[in-house]
Amino acid sequence: MHNGHTSQPTWRDLLIYSTDPRLSQEIDEFETQMELRRQGKLDEKVFAELRLRRGAYGQRYDNGRRHDGVESREIEFPHPELTKGPDTFWDAPGMQRIKIPYGGLTAAQMDVLADMAEEYSDNILHVTTRQDFQLHFVSLEDSPDMHRRLAAVGITTREACGNSVRNVTACPLAGVCRDETFDVTGYANEFAQYFLGHRDVQDFGRKFKTAFSGCKQHPCGLTNMHDLGLIAVTKVIDGVEKRGFEMYVGGGLGTVPHQAKLLAVVPEEELLPLSQAIARIFARYGEKKNRNKARIKFLVAQLGIDEFRRLVFEERASLENDPAWVDWLASLHHYEEAGLPQPASGEAIELGEEFEKWRSTNVYQQRQEGFATVTIALPLGDITAPQLRRLADVARRFTRDTVRLTVEQNMVLRWIHQADLPALYVALAEIGLHQPGAQSIIDVTACPGTDTCKLGIASSRGLAGELRQRLAAKGYQYNEAVRDIRLKISGCFNSCGQHHVADIGFFGSSRNVGNYRVPHFQLILGGEWANNAGSYGQAQGAIPSKRVPEVVDHLLDLYLGQHQRGESFREFVNRYGRTAIKASLKPFTEVPDHNDDPSFYTDWADAREFSIGDIGVGECAGEVVSLTEFGIAAAEGLHFDAQVVLEGGRDQARVDKAATLAYTAMISAAQALVKQQNADIANDPALIVDEFKSRFYDTQLFFDPFAKGKFAHYLFDAHQRRNGSVSLDRALELVEEAGLFIEAAHACHSRLLAGPTQRSNQ
Repeated sequence: MHNGHTSQPTWRDLLIYSTDPRLSQEIDEFETQMELRRQGKLDEKVFAELRLRRGAYGQRYDNGRRHDGVESREIEFPHPELTKGPDTFWDAPGMQRIKIPYGGLTAAQMDVLADMAEEYSDNILHVTTRQDFQLHFVSLEDSPDMHRRLAAVGITTREACGNSVRNVTACPLAGVCRDETFDVTGYANEFAQYFLGHRDVQDFGRKFKTAFSGCKQHPCGLTNMHDLGLIAVTKVIDGVEKRGFEMYVGGGLGTVPHQAKLLAVVPEEELLPLSQAIARIFARYGEKKNRNKARIKFLVAQLGIDEFRRLVFEERASLENDPAWVDWLASLHHYEEAGLPQPASGEAIELGEEFEKWRSTNVYQQRQEGFATVTIALPLGDITAPQLRRLADVARRFTRDTVRLTVEQNMVLRWIHQADLPALYVALAEIGLHQPGAQSIIDVTACPGTDTCKLGIASSRGLAGELRQRLAAKGYQYNEAVRDIRLKISGCFNSCGQHHVADIGFFGSSRNVGNYRVPHFQLILGGEWANNAGSYGQAQGAIPSKRVPEVVDHLLDLYLGQHQRGESFREFVNRYGRTAIKASLKPFTEVPDHNDDPSFYTDWADAREFSIGDIGVGECAGEVVSLTEFGIAAAEGLHFDAQVVLEGGRDQARVDKAATLAYTAMISAAQALVKQQNADIANDPALIVDEFKSRFYDTQLFFDPFAKGKFAHYLFDAHQRRNGSVSLDRALELVEEAGLFIEAAHACHSRLLAGPTQRSNQ
């Protein structure tokens, strides 16, 4: 029993103290697959998907270096023999993702997770924006043993990665929120368990992400940016209040964000069967060959929500009844939580100003009188194994195992007696987990970036750590005007750091300055974190990495000095105007000469030079480069103009104009690249597209190691569909795609300047 109190076993007790036979069988099967791969009897492509579905993911390998947000440090590997140059996945440590449905944790699970981090990883557990844990620098050979030990406390890694139903997220305040319609905890967990390994979710072209929210107005669930988003609603039928969900489909961030569309409002009995029908339609009609178009958002956009809805309900009608769809509804009360009968600490503790600051940012008053939820702020989402183990003891002392992870990379302790807050603060301070500023402007979200991600372009974690320190030093976490502004950073365009839904977002890119490559971040403004990630921001332009803190200071000063009463940052951006903001940012886009300030040519938390080009540039080549850079700059101007047009209104004329400008921007960038090989290329879009295709796409010069030719298809599709009116959604997609195509053109140009040797290493 928990906390030394005698009580009836909860559903958690019954789950964690016996290993699920299904989990054991799956681990045995994976171990067999590993052996077959060793013997060469299993194709590497097949095995790659199998290990991904066990949460085993390749990671960036950089001589064991990982950033802590301030300065670099060297990792002590559990397996020193693996630190030599890796040749295959077997030779190098990787990342292990661990699913935590709805973020719910027990103290016993925390103990085991801490053991795993100490024994198999680098002693750090990373909380993700999907309420998962990730361990880095893990040997694949250790996976089966690790998986069995996790299974013993009810944790699985199955389908944590791969083309599967990923971890199901839910509001960490579910059940205690003052504004929720009802507690979605049980629904989220039953959804996760029902579809874990389900036959109808094994043939997806890409991943499938699901989120539950107890209300519409808060961002805890972020349902608008999910493949499947579910918002709790109720309806009175014959005098009885019935529970149900608004079911949204086709949302997603990634390179080009899509807003989810309302599919239906369904009673709770239809949650699982209708979701199963959606899965079957996705598996049947979703793209399988081109993974860049394989998410369900593309299928919904292609078919239209009305046709997609028709197919789903037609499929639902054909499904054979499954008692498991509704059997669990009678047991929802097992998910109800409560606090300890009495406060754990009887002593009165007098604490000073630091405690009051912490209380002002990290404590949420539950709807249950006398109880609070406390957020533990984890800078960059990291917690050490000793901290997690001691936090498990804190949870045992003050709660009944009511711990959850959050989508902002933090942890929460629920059902804390108000009287226990001083004693809890002291206990957290003893293990270094008492930092204030949770869910405030200093609580910067960042993906792994160049630390461990193979796709990372710039150091998102290094920048996030720098911003956190600078903003905290100014006390902005206590400033009512700016404390709720959200900053989010991704290391590349894929939006793993959720930059599209931030008030101020950034994603990594690079630029060539002279013969050097300089780390940059694209600035994204105008995202909406509230209303379940209600709307997406747009790119404002590239900023040198080392100037980003100055840009953040400038934007905040601008807002503090000129915002109107009650005006949010997003509303201020829209009123002030992108043109005026862009003009004010121009001084921050300049990069000093390498001899004057070489720090601009390194990234945050990394003393090494970002990139050095050793190619000599002659007069003729210099002229061609000048034309190319001029053309790409012109493309950036057209792209920005497209954003400004939509800022002025969303009538059809403006929508069409924005779409035309976005298309023209891509043509301009393509023409700029073609000029490197054919300076006399005519201003004929059809000719430019043909020349670009033959010179850069067919030759794969435009391909990068990860996106391959993905961004070229944005140009091809826009050119093919260039005539006639477009919808607002399509115009917004075109604007986003144009920005990404231009970024890809910059990268291609940089690779060509670097020469064949550097291109072969990228």
